Amino acid sequence: MLHLGFTALLALVLGAGLGAAFPQDALKKSCSLSKYQFLVPHELKAVQKMKDQFEDIMLLSDRKCNTRLFHRKWSTAELSVPDRVMLVEAELDLATTMLGLPAATPRFAETRQRPLAFLTQVREDLRGCMAMEAPSHQPSRKLRHWLQKLQAAKKTETTGCLEASAILHLFQVLNDLRCAALREQCT
Repeated sequence: MLHLGFTALLALVLGAGLGAAFPQDALKKSCSLSKYQFLVPHELKAVQKMKDQFEDIMLLSDRKCNTRLFHRKWSTAELSVPDRVMLVEAELDLATTMLGLPAATPRFAETRQRPLAFLTQVREDLRGCMAMEAPSHQPSRKLRHWLQKLQAAKKTETTGCLEASAILHLFQVLNDLRCAALREQCT
C-alpha cells in the first residue's frame, strides 16, 4: 500500500517536473502556414458559392462603388514573407468584418457562415504567426501605402462598397494567403 502511494507521488512529481521542462504552450505554438499552401476543395467551393450568390444579390442592387482597394501595381510575390503575412491578415480582417455584418437575405446569411468560420480561423493563425515570428515587423513602403489606402477606404467608402470589394476579391485574398504560406518566392 505504501509502495503504491510512493509510486503515485513519484509519478506526480516527475510529471510536474517534465511539464515545467517542456511547457505545453511551447509544444502547441508553432507557426506553420503550410496547411494553407493548398486549400481544401470544399472550402473553395463554399467561398465560390458565397461569391456567386453575392453577385446575384448585387445584380439586383444599384451600388456604385469606386473603391479599387484590391487593384495594386505590385504583386504579393514582391513582398517579404512578414509583409505577405501582414497583408493577408489585413485583407482577412476586412473580409471577416464584412462577412460578419447582417446579411441582405437569410439565404446569404446561411451561405456565408462556412467561409466566415474558415477565414476567421485563418486570420487567427496568421495573427499567431505574426506574434511569434515578427512581433515588431515594420511594413515595407509598398505595404505601408496599401495599409494606409485600406484605412482611408474604411473611412470614406460605404459599408456596401467595402463588403462588395471584400467578397468579390476573396480568391485574390486566398491566393495571397497561399503566397504567404509558401515562405519562398511565389507567382
